[in-house]
Amino acid sequence: MGRNFGGKGPSPSRRDMLKLAAAASALAGGGTVQAQETPAGKFAPRREALENLTAAEADTLEAFCARLIPTDANGPGAREARAAHYIDHALGGALASSRESYRSGLMRLDHHARLSKGASFAALAPDAQDVVLADVEKTDPGFFSLVQQHTIQGTFCDPYYGGNADYVGWNMISYPGVRLSVSEADQAMAAHPAPERKSAYDSPMFGRGGAVLADRTPAPADHSQMPKGMGNHDH
Repeated sequence: MGRNFGGKGPSPSRRDMLKLAAAASALAGGGTVQAQETPAGKFAPRREALENLTAAEADTLEAFCARLIPTDANGPGAREARAAHYIDHALGGALASSRESYRSGLMRLDHHARLSKGASFAALAPDAQDVVLADVEKTDPGFFSLVQQHTIQGTFCDPYYGGNADYVGWNMISYPGVRLSVSEADQAMAAHPAPERKSAYDSPMFGRGGAVLADRTPAPADHSQMPKGMGNHDH
């Protein structure tokens, strides 16, 4: 994340988070990756039509995501990648079991911001938002972790699922994209492969029908079978 919210020692920096995501991408896609800096402001964030969240909830979530992977001198962050839109969309499908957690958690977060700082969380300056999130990380760790995990997913996912807009996340870490075949030159690893900027589901090898089904089907109730951060968290 961009800040050490908990105050209990050093936490992963934005660059550290990107390196971890890069390693995961390399394992998943077989590509060679290297951290890359992108000029801030190159990608202008946009607000899509809301699908599951209310406007107030979306404002709070946008600000939350933006502080977890912030836009800075190194380049764009979760706001530009549209991580909040990924979450809003997924709450009507694969993350439907987390809808109540988001409703109540965002309400608690905004209530705490108003009581402690005198304004809604979305209206606060970034430094004040970090203070509020430091409190939430300690007092509501389940919700904090839920949003953190989903923000990472939304920043670096295949853009088919509503995040990683304009491939912001992949550009952050120089992820070369989905590779259906590897040339002899790629295997030699003498140079970084040219980026392939398209969804895996743009390839006829992967049927969009299966992707649509997975996108709309709620995650299983057995949370032990889910990736970390998916599904409901008990509070």
